[in-house]
Amino acid sequence: MKVRVRYAPSPTGYLHIGNARTALFNYLFARRYEGDFIVRIEDTDVARNVDTGIENQLAYLKWLGLDWDESIDKDGGFGPYQQLERLDLYRKFADRLIEEGWAYKCYCTEEELEAARQKQIERGESRLHYPRTCLGKPDQDKPYAVRFKVPDEKVYRFNDIVKGDVTFRSEDIEDWVIMKKSRVPTYNFACAVDDALMEISHVLRGEDHITNTPKQLMVLDALDFDRPVYGHMPLIVNEEGKKLSKRDGSIIQFIEQYHQRGFLPGALFNFIALLGFSPDAKEEILSKEAIIERFEAERLSTSPATFDNQKLLYINHRYIQALNDDEALKLCRPFLDEAGIGEDRDDTWFNSLISVFKDRLNYGAQIVELYRDFFDRPFTIDEDALEFLGQEGVQALLETFHGHLKALDAFTPETIKNTIKQSGKETGMKGKMLFMPIRIAISGQMHGPDLPRMMHLIGKELLLKRLEKTIEKLG
Repeated sequence: MKVRVRYAPSPTGYLHIGNARTALFNYLFARRYEGDFIVRIEDTDVARNVDTGIENQLAYLKWLGLDWDESIDKDGGFGPYQQLERLDLYRKFADRLIEEGWAYKCYCTEEELEAARQKQIERGESRLHYPRTCLGKPDQDKPYAVRFKVPDEKVYRFNDIVKGDVTFRSEDIEDWVIMKKSRVPTYNFACAVDDALMEISHVLRGEDHITNTPKQLMVLDALDFDRPVYGHMPLIVNEEGKKLSKRDGSIIQFIEQYHQRGFLPGALFNFIALLGFSPDAKEEILSKEAIIERFEAERLSTSPATFDNQKLLYINHRYIQALNDDEALKLCRPFLDEAGIGEDRDDTWFNSLISVFKDRLNYGAQIVELYRDFFDRPFTIDEDALEFLGQEGVQALLETFHGHLKALDAFTPETIKNTIKQSGKETGMKGKMLFMPIRIAISGQMHGPDLPRMMHLIGKELLLKRLEKTIEKLG
């Protein structure tokens, strides 16, 4: 059996972490077993559809690094891939179910349904099921929904590749609507029909869909379609163990937001792949190819996947460290430009800036925060640093360095580095006693990024002023 899996988003919103994981796991499964990955658009909830929902979903799947074999933009012979273009198919199968006695027309109004429900509540009934008011009624010349006639005393059982043996009893499920009065299908009916006609072999999705499965099995069985293999993945929870919610302000929800903040798609792919999947490797930094090679259903977790913000930042940091200078500049420059930083600076200055802060950079937009934290804070020297500067030979070193720096014509990281070395030779200072006094004198800090590049960023004029201020304190 050829592996064929699908990711079926609804364009009622944009691509978020939960949906992205579902798409990613289906993609990995297809690529691991040399199967097909299909993106199918489930857009029958017209009232809630967002104008750019489909475009956003597809654009950010591509940004994450997912490609598909079939979708609305790539016909594989099983289309259309958008449910609103498949309405005739659903209506045909609904009519067939009615003819074969698996379903029936329901003419009840919303008011009649609510009245029946209230009577059940008053009688203290435990199951508030539709009372089959319209079952067996003759056809009427008015709008109708179509309800599936749930079999009596039947057990629906399936072996879930994540959860194992799962069972549902038919008496727990009411006769449910498969076609609305608008002649638009409900989710479970359209989903089951599409899975069958598109020859989906495996359905991998979040465990919040597990209660949909028996309804879909009813449709598949009634129409003599083969059942796919199901796998329901545990939900993603926050660090407090609560289900991931779009209202959770502690977690960035949408993939577009990660793009806008300067996260790298490869890093996000890597991180999301570990939300409920344990590769046979201790290393958490894995390429797409390595993840595909290790991806097996047996390694899908049965426990909730915790969204660890610090782990995400760590993984993205590692990916940023692997960028070359041009790639790092391409990542960070838009954020600097937007903040109006370095408007009159050349490329050398920008490269210095990024190389200075790269070791501390967790995502692209953070470059602005790091810059402002360094350059906008007041220049002060604390007591410990000032005590260090009080050692013998330090003042002479700073005075010598000030003189050489002032005389520099070409002000570059390389010439600054040579000036530091020259000052050390002339004053007999080296190692810690050479670099730390100069660092303190120009930044107020005992530790920090690469000294010549940092000084180049600060600029010659400000460096001289800070040196003069520090020397004055020591005098």
